[in-house]
Amino acid sequence: MIQFLVHDPKDDVGVAVVDIESGTQCSGRILANNQMVGAAAIEAIPLGHKMALRDFAVGDTVTKYDCPIGKVVKPIKAGQWVHVHNLKTKRWA
Repeated sequence: MIQFLVHDPKDDVGVAVVDIESGTQCSGRILANNQMVGAAAIEAIPLGHKMALRDFAVGDTVTKYDCPIGKVVKPIKAGQWVHVHNLKTKRWA
């Protein structure tokens, strides 16, 4: 079962296609090349929301669709939920 999708191989977040429970070892698919990827969710990720595929420090740029989408405002660990509490969107950065 696929729990998340990644749009481009250069992306560092995946999008949950189901509600993901904390502690779940997830399977994902990169849409651009149909490659399978894995990630462990270390907190709950709601359906349609982003999961970090790598660690981020404050000031790092998050990439989705092979485009920068925002700046990190709180440290993010791989497997954490990426949303407004830890990411300032590029539009407002």
